Amino acid sequence: MNAHSVPPADGQLDTPLDGFSRCHLGILSQLTATAELPQLLAAAERARHIAADTVELFDSSVPRHHADEENDLFPAVQRSAALGAECAQVAEMIRRLTAEHRAIEALWALVRPALKMAAHGAPAELDEEALERLGRTYLAHAREEEQHFLPLAQRILGRDSRHLAALGIALHMRHVPQPLGYI
Repeated sequence: MNAHSVPPADGQLDTPLDGFSRCHLGILSQLTATAELPQLLAAAERARHIAADTVELFDSSVPRHHADEENDLFPAVQRSAALGAECAQVAEMIRRLTAEHRAIEALWALVRPALKMAAHGAPAELDEEALERLGRTYLAHAREEEQHFLPLAQRILGRDSRHLAALGIALHMRHVPQPLGYI
């Protein structure tokens, strides 16, 4: 019997022609599974692209975003806040948001190796719980900034248009390619 042959169910002995029929069944079964390949390959390619885009986002855009906030936005708001309760509120929000940045970066470090492998099409075991926590943590962080900190920053910096202009220039200068000097 060959590898694709199955013993007859009725207990009768195999004839050479029965072996051919069972072999055809094995071939047809494999071809049925093979018909799923275009759909599976498309899903695998999409997974590879999502992983690569996520690696690119968290390796370059997210660190730049955090740096913009921590080096330019947060200090500008802190400097412009009114002394007393507003200044204390801003300081506490900045402390919390900065701690959230570090937590997000730590979660990213946990999932990055597997996503990097998946981005290259290699088999990868994703820590689903850590990946879900990263998404949940970042969503909560973004909501906090959007609903509380950015409106407060707008109010504080908006009191003096020069403060908003200075922030705009600082952010612009951070992202302008620096000219190469003469050697």
